[in-house]
Amino acid sequence: MQAMRIVSLLPSATEIVCALGLRAQLVGVTHECDYPPDVSSLPKVTRTLIPKDARSGEIDQMVREQLRSQNALYSIDMDTLSRLKPDVIVTQTLCNVCAVAEQEVCAAAEALPGRPIVINLEPQTLLEVIQSVRTVGHTLGVGETAERVADELERRVRLVRGRSRCLRNPTRVLLLEWLDPPFSSGHWNPELVRLAGGIEVLGREGERSQTLTWEAVVEAAPEVVVVSCCGFDVERTMRDIELLGDHVHWRQIRAVRSGRTYVVDGSQYFSRPGPRLVDSLEILARAVHPLIHPSRADLPQPVRLEAGGMVSKTAGIAGR
Repeated sequence: MQAMRIVSLLPSATEIVCALGLRAQLVGVTHECDYPPDVSSLPKVTRTLIPKDARSGEIDQMVREQLRSQNALYSIDMDTLSRLKPDVIVTQTLCNVCAVAEQEVCAAAEALPGRPIVINLEPQTLLEVIQSVRTVGHTLGVGETAERVADELERRVRLVRGRSRCLRNPTRVLLLEWLDPPFSSGHWNPELVRLAGGIEVLGREGERSQTLTWEAVVEAAPEVVVVSCCGFDVERTMRDIELLGDHVHWRQIRAVRSGRTYVVDGSQYFSRPGPRLVDSLEILARAVHPLIHPSRADLPQPVRLEAGGMVSKTAGIAGR
């Protein structure tokens, strides 16, 4: 099959394209695409209205305003896109908040000469994320490679699930996708909790994340809290954690009081529905049940907070 010029409009799609061995055909990415690291040098075809220094509460207000007004927070740089002359555009229809809106992508594709193929991904579960690898691969003419990649991801999921089955009772887990205000986990993340040997106390599999109250979080009495802020790395998330230090409800949460609170990289892992979502499962499993789920040297360890929710001077989960 002749080489195609591929543009990715979301980080997870970029990772899928590269996992399929098509990095050389990738000609444009989003301003957020950063993995594999060398894609950062590619032309950027999107921009965002969210300031880099915006606080979490401000970002939440901007998103809510976008939902009310239908004004996009992300947009396409049409000049760059036209110059790249893509044959294929890989995008998503799952969330207009986290990426360029579907209607803008369709309008852009129609305006380009040659009418590029548009691959729309809309995974809401881990199985659907892995299936999207197959979808992209077969569409781009590398079906056999896609099957191998997907089969390996499924094998790793089975290993985690198999270890979790030996547990007599699942651990009560709360995975928070935002802190100001708090949001429950959604889509695939409650499923990751279940596979890791937990039961998500507030999030629901296959559903969108929901705004919570801190009173509801305390009442849910999670034994483990995992903070995975959407689009934030660990360092950025820690800034919000530090602001919670004097929050009365934060200190009342069962997992916070017992020192079973962990911070993970939501930007690179849990918020990104690509191949590394299986990495996310393995990271989460290690945090929830470190005695049965082994650590992987090539994956970052969750950062464990001290009892009371204070930021620890040492990272990782050693000693559990």
